[in-house]
Amino acid sequence: MAAHAHNPVRLLRALLATIEKDIIPLTAQGVSSGSKVFGAAILSRATLQPLAVATNDERLSPLLHGEINCIQRFFTTLDDASRPSTKDCIFLATHEPCSLCLSGITWAGFDNFHYLFTYEDSRDLFTIPYDIQILEEVFRVPAEGESGEQLARRDLYNRRNAFFASVCLKDLLDDIRDDVQREGWAAEVDRVKRLYVVLSDTYQRNKQMGTRTASFWR
Repeated sequence: MAAHAHNPVRLLRALLATIEKDIIPLTAQGVSSGSKVFGAAILSRATLQPLAVATNDERLSPLLHGEINCIQRFFTTLDDASRPSTKDCIFLATHEPCSLCLSGITWAGFDNFHYLFTYEDSRDLFTIPYDIQILEEVFRVPAEGESGEQLARRDLYNRRNAFFASVCLKDLLDDIRDDVQREGWAAEVDRVKRLYVVLSDTYQRNKQMGTRTASFWR
């Protein structure tokens, strides 16, 4: 199972463009009404063109995380003739997927996903700590004789496993051999990340104002 087979520059360019041009405009609409900042897209592995794009819609249902919403659109808006196999797609999440979305991606048959922001970013930059909290409380079971310090050092999930390989976009930078090119694309990753500052500020402001959504976790 290969996380990607494309030149890292071509792949990074396509993923960042999809976030900026396709996901962020939808997310801005959702955030303005109280939904969270998480979005997703499914791209053709062959052409790197987006096939389905979605954002969090917890105004309607607490289960409509960006990734789940995107999977629903992929299977309900594309007919059988135009919908490729999930194995022929690249799954893109703006933020490292929570336990619900990890399961959704797996059950749908995608063998990869790429993400821009880590769990730690969601917690520290976006003040949304629940992804880490749920994984720690539910799935990080201590082995017999394991200390709390040893447990804390263990990964929250296997990022490469029999079902999928996950790749943070910053890790794609390591595959760019040319130093100048790598620095340029690192700056581009940072630029796209900064586009989320306004979205996060809007979400936090709406939360403080008591904007109602269907989600229990705010």
